[in-house]
Amino acid sequence: MNANPDAIGTPALLVDATRLEGNLARMQAGCDAAGTELWPHVKTHKMIPVLRRQLELGAGGATCAKIGEAEALLPAGVRRVFLAHSLGDLRNADRLRSLASSLDQLILAVTSPAHFPIVEALLVRAGLRVPVLMAVDTGLGREGVREPEAAAALAERIRGSDRMELIGIYTHEGHAYGSAPGEVAENVSVVHARLQEFRDAIGGELPMWPGCSVTAALMAAQPGVHAVRPGTYVFGDLFLIEKTGVMSPGDAALTVLATVVDRPAPDLALIDAGSKVFSGDKTAEKWSGRCMEFPSLLVTRVSEEHGFVTGDGVDQLRIGDRLRFVPAHVCPVVNLAERVHVIEDGRWTDTWTVDARGRSD
Repeated sequence: MNANPDAIGTPALLVDATRLEGNLARMQAGCDAAGTELWPHVKTHKMIPVLRRQLELGAGGATCAKIGEAEALLPAGVRRVFLAHSLGDLRNADRLRSLASSLDQLILAVTSPAHFPIVEALLVRAGLRVPVLMAVDTGLGREGVREPEAAAALAERIRGSDRMELIGIYTHEGHAYGSAPGEVAENVSVVHARLQEFRDAIGGELPMWPGCSVTAALMAAQPGVHAVRPGTYVFGDLFLIEKTGVMSPGDAALTVLATVVDRPAPDLALIDAGSKVFSGDKTAEKWSGRCMEFPSLLVTRVSEEHGFVTGDGVDQLRIGDRLRFVPAHVCPVVNLAERVHVIEDGRWTDTWTVDARGRSD
């Protein structure tokens, strides 16, 4: 395929192949330089071609949220998978056994003392013994053991299980998405220090696996960090580009292509991409996206089928104009799409299926 992008109907997702390659290569190079493994989180892209390229560049394995993501992306050639989620349904035993048989290494998560017996029961039913990472909370307040003493107690229980091998601790420092550009390095130091407290309580030798695109580049070089698990870095979004400043506008590799379909008022344009395209995730300012061609234009409101575009210059838009928007949070945007269109040097060169779309099982 070597077609004119004007042939693409809207709304659609466009992937800039050059920017995507740059994002993938930079993160891998940073990890290689630090001697740290990159286990990218596939929940951002959910696509076989992207994971295949990450593995070609040197990724140590893939991080998945759910079993279904891993199942859908096996054709990429991935041999090592970390399921970074609280598996709690014993009916998944057969699927887990099948997945493990397709891999060289399957790593599971133990996310709290309450979660431990469920994981053990699931492994008994599946007839598996697997390596596990224990989740610790470093400020997000979601999954993870809250205090070092509790982590030590849970580590002892895991080590006493004949179904698990404790190989490290992990965290999702997702609260870093609230960092201003000048705060990211300090937040990395705080999270790393907290990880070290947990590590010391457990025995002082376990590898650490932090996981956040905001902090990954800096965290990869911290002592004791074995692997990082960023996801959003592959495409970028307004949180990484504008809120935290860890990526530049020129790194935005995925945009929403939309058409102006109405001009109901002088200060408003409606586009054909609403919440079913942008998702419900917004920036703190309640923006769903920023226009790439005219950065003063923002998607400031969405209904199901319409995006409300406002800002300086909106009065110059005409029905039929086609615009690209960088979304606030790219992960759910990709999950809502069946496909993305790859653009390289101004040409439409390929279309990729979102292979794990909707795989929240």
